[in-house]
Amino acid sequence: MIRYEHVGLRYGIGPEVLEDINFQLDPGSFHFLSGPSGAGKTSLLSLMYLGRMPTRGLIQMFGQNIGELGRDQLAAMRQRVGVVFQDFRLLNHMSAFDNVALPLRIQGRPEKEIQNNVAELLDWVGLGDQKYALPNTMSGGQQQRVAIARAVITRPRLLLADEPTGNLDDEIGFRLMALFDQLNKMGTTVVIATHNQAIIDKFGHKRMILEKGRLHIEEPTKHGLRKRLEGVY
Repeated sequence: MIRYEHVGLRYGIGPEVLEDINFQLDPGSFHFLSGPSGAGKTSLLSLMYLGRMPTRGLIQMFGQNIGELGRDQLAAMRQRVGVVFQDFRLLNHMSAFDNVALPLRIQGRPEKEIQNNVAELLDWVGLGDQKYALPNTMSGGQQQRVAIARAVITRPRLLLADEPTGNLDDEIGFRLMALFDQLNKMGTTVVIATHNQAIIDKFGHKRMILEKGRLHIEEPTKHGLRKRLEGVY
């Protein structure tokens, strides 16, 4: 699904914020991404959803070298990726329903299908009674759930989420994690950046850890412990 070889990223002429990143994600895998503030998690996610290009190194996604793709090809590839941003990026002039429906309408899905799927998903995330509300009338936690619903409505091949449970209580947070888990079981590759150790421990998926711009992997063992694997695994 994704392969990084000796990838680096810097902004301007400053030092690299990501340094010699090596990893691969298999189709249908699930990883948590963690690390201290400033370690480069958001920068790594931006590379993964093709929001920016690396300074150096090789990135392959869906079997293609992204450095060899044109603008239209990159745009088409982005449509296979669902993203939950920390700042939500909702369209304030559109209702919660229309924000979630937007990716399906861009794809040209039938309106009946859109109506059914969006209503069902908003019910699942606990916003069935808020579907006509505008984002600026909703709480931060409600906006976050709208953003999550919009990211998963198309069942993307790759789902990236930056602190998706950060503004939510534990009950809603675990419910949404169960939704991510179900999508993963249906074949979506999932990467979730989080500081929530309770969620990491409960769901027990592999953990990608960034420290000072470098990445290593912790993999669950049969005994519930984790072992550290450096570089490519």
